[in-house]
Amino acid sequence: MAPPERGAAHPGPSGTGLSKVPEVTAWFWTVKILTTGMGETASDFLARTLGPVPAGCLGLLGLAALLVFQFRSAHYRPWLYWSAIVMVSVFGTMAADVVHVVAGIAYTVSAVGFTIALGTVLALWYASERTLSIHSIRTPRREFFYWATVLTTFALGTAVGDLAAGTLHLGYLPSGLLFAALIALPVLCRRFLGLSAVAAFWAAYILTRPLGASFADWMGVPAARGGLGWGTGPVSLALLVPIGALVGYLQVSRADTPQQPHTTVQAG
Repeated sequence: MAPPERGAAHPGPSGTGLSKVPEVTAWFWTVKILTTGMGETASDFLARTLGPVPAGCLGLLGLAALLVFQFRSAHYRPWLYWSAIVMVSVFGTMAADVVHVVAGIAYTVSAVGFTIALGTVLALWYASERTLSIHSIRTPRREFFYWATVLTTFALGTAVGDLAAGTLHLGYLPSGLLFAALIALPVLCRRFLGLSAVAAFWAAYILTRPLGASFADWMGVPAARGGLGWGTGPVSLALLVPIGALVGYLQVSRADTPQQPHTTVQAG
């Protein structure tokens, strides 16, 4: 998925600074998909070990702590940003699962609810900033909208993935293959139908969640549930290794570090 192009527009009301998010490259999509899978299995492991509510509280505390450090950082730091993404993945999964397991709300209903929530966040973001481009994340307010959007996409993706695998009885591997095919649609719509780069980015971003989670679940769940039976704990650790290696490489190489800010930013 190509990143949204940069363009010209007015600076944000809070002033401009260094970008707080990485450049959208192949590295970005690779690490993103790995974190979605790890978040799914890590959340399941913690929920079974601690219980859904204690695990959710622990996930919320971890996410809050990392976001505090992320907001206080003056610029993009790979280890900090991706650590926050991992915790968003874990907590987003917990949020969707708690709604289903504890509150007893069907995934069909929660998927619709999270879709509405995501649409609301994006509408508020655009109404406030006149842009949804991640190249514009150079002010505290835009960073707040960005992370609110990211968290909502993870919760939505979890609900949609479980809806496909469980409620619709597709199973985890067929669901993963389905989302692998669907993630090509934003690219095709961008190329042949004129879909905006920003819309194509966020559509692909949402689909990475059920894509990674479906394959991770397939590896982790027992054979009786259509999986390989490797266990959620071992799968989480196995995914953590390449995530750590890739983030370490990005920290040293600065391969995805954004360029210095322009005097203007894109208007969506």
